[in-house]
Amino acid sequence: MSKQDEMKRLAAEKAVEFVPENEYIGIGTGSTVNFFIEALGKSGKQIKGAVSTSQKSAELMAQYGIPEIHPNEAMKLAVYIDGADEINHSLQMIKGGGGAHLPEKIVAKLSEKFICIADESKYVSRLGKFPLPLEVVGMARSMVSRQIVKMGGQPELRIGFKSLHGNEIVDVRGLDLSQPLTMERQLNEITGIVENGLFAERPADLLILARENGVVELITPH
Repeated sequence: MSKQDEMKRLAAEKAVEFVPENEYIGIGTGSTVNFFIEALGKSGKQIKGAVSTSQKSAELMAQYGIPEIHPNEAMKLAVYIDGADEINHSLQMIKGGGGAHLPEKIVAKLSEKFICIADESKYVSRLGKFPLPLEVVGMARSMVSRQIVKMGGQPELRIGFKSLHGNEIVDVRGLDLSQPLTMERQLNEITGIVENGLFAERPADLLILARENGVVELITPH
C-alpha cells in the first residue's frame, strides 16, 4: 500500500468512530471513501441504512453488508462521510472529480453532520488548482461554456462521461475561487448548470486529515 493510501486508510478508520449505531447515514464516493466502507463493514457497527452517492459505493456497501436506502426514505441523516478533491481552511471544498457532486450535495444537505476524510495532499490554502466540475444539461453545454469563458474560466467537456442523472460534466480551470460561496451561487444562477462542485454553502463540519505523523481533526471555524 502506498504512503498516500495508508494515510487515506487512517482517516477512513478514524471516521468510523463518528458513526452512531441505529441511525441512517450518508456515504460518499471515491478512493478514501472506499477505505471507510471497508472499515465500517468490518467494525461490526449496526446502522439502519446508508444513502450512497454513486453506484460504485453502493456495490462496495453491498459487499460488506451495509444496507442501502433511497434518500427519500430518510428525513435526515445523522452523519455524512465523504472525501474531497480539495478542501480549504474554512472546510469549503471542491468535489466532483468522480462526477457525483449533485447527489453529494443532496446528501450533505440531508445530514446533520458532514465529515470530510482526506489525506494532507487535499488540504489547500486556496481552492482552484483542481478543476471545478459543472453538471450541465447537454443542450446548454455550449451556451454555458461561453458564459464561463466570459467569467475568465477555461471549460473542458469530460469526454465519454455522463452523470448519474444523464447530464454532461464540464471541468473548468482558471476561475477566481477566492470567494467560494459567492462563486457557488453565481454559477448556479446560470441557466443550464444543474449543480457545481463548490461546497461552500454547506461546508464540512469536521475534517479528519491524515498526515504522515498521524491523524488530526479540524472543525469548521466560526
